[in-house]
Amino acid sequence: MTRTDAVRDSRTAPRTVLISGAGVAGTALAYWLDRYGFAVTVVEKAGAPRNGGYPVDIRGTAREVVRRMGILPRLQGAHIELRALTFLEGDGDEVASVDPHLVTGGVAGDLEVRRGELTEALYTAVRDDVEFVFGDSVATLDQSGHGADVTFHGGGTRTFDMVIGADGLHSRTRASVFGPEEQFHRYLGYRFAGFTLPAPLGRCREVVLWNAPGRAAALYSVGDGDAVHALLTFAHPEPSYEVSRHPQAQRDLVASVFADAGWELPGLLAALRDADDLYADTVGQIRMPRWSRGRVALVGDAAYAPSFLTGQGTSLALVGAYMLAGSLADRDHTAGFAAYERTTRAFVTANQDLVREGGAALVPATARDLERRNARLRGLGARPATAGTAAHAALTLPEFTSASDAGSAGRGCQDGRCQEVS
Repeated sequence: MTRTDAVRDSRTAPRTVLISGAGVAGTALAYWLDRYGFAVTVVEKAGAPRNGGYPVDIRGTAREVVRRMGILPRLQGAHIELRALTFLEGDGDEVASVDPHLVTGGVAGDLEVRRGELTEALYTAVRDDVEFVFGDSVATLDQSGHGADVTFHGGGTRTFDMVIGADGLHSRTRASVFGPEEQFHRYLGYRFAGFTLPAPLGRCREVVLWNAPGRAAALYSVGDGDAVHALLTFAHPEPSYEVSRHPQAQRDLVASVFADAGWELPGLLAALRDADDLYADTVGQIRMPRWSRGRVALVGDAAYAPSFLTGQGTSLALVGAYMLAGSLADRDHTAGFAAYERTTRAFVTANQDLVREGGAALVPATARDLERRNARLRGLGARPATAGTAAHAALTLPEFTSASDAGSAGRGCQDGRCQEVS
């Protein structure tokens, strides 16, 4: 899609938007809003674009988003061709090694890339057209009839026509405008800890998943160098929000849960203690009755985190950013935010609901559930990976070609089917 600078009316100042967060959702949104003639500022508390991170999936409708952004070829070049998903029993014996698509619901053409590759591709696509402010964040946000007055931690106050929170699962924008996280957080009964191991796994482009009842340890080899991603997940009766605020408490909790485990867990726990990139948290979703209030809206995990059990967090961020920008292109913020929810919510809900279909299969809670899961896996080996998951592609993207006609042919998605909405 070419730039639509011609759409901008030189006699009218462009609408101003502040995006809080320069992750996938925030940077993708900046790209599309710029194409519709908005003056965009992105503020990010980190000092630079975030690199690294666990590999992420781009599936279904989200693949079309990156194609329209012109970054699909770059991401195809960075695609990690995962060849096998191998399940192990508690003693380390192999249960089954299957095509990953049979478990994830993916299909040929889906992309899996390092998170840093995606964020760098997004940033490169928009950095010359959008104002990025790194090393700063929103301190206060006050709405009035004329705009949203924002004070920054780094000093200074500016007024914007709109503010968009793209600041993740623990969004400060959401907390300041909509209320405490706890009222929107749906805990799914698990906690996790992810980190990188500076040691070879001895396998290439493969995920190895060890299970005991209520516990899982995944080792992910992306195929180059000697770095391996580790993810330890375990059932936990309560979210324990206080633990999430203290890194040492997180390490201690994980170590206690896996203390008696065999296989390679002792070495993983030793690596956990020294990891400098540990990311530990609850496994949960954000479910909100509305994604906007006044001149403030939310996108990506801030509005509708689906949890890593669905594998759809990145895809929802990309699709949500596209739909939000297009919905605002020729509408004021009130009508635009309403259109964004009307056309996107069913797609989001369908993908959040994937966790009911198989998320817990990665971490069966009881010995009986684990044995049933393993029995199903042993029967998968001969099946072709062609099914896919309908929710991944349940929304057909509208063609928002210009600010003058954006939204006139939007398509919504209800009950897995897309339809025209005005």
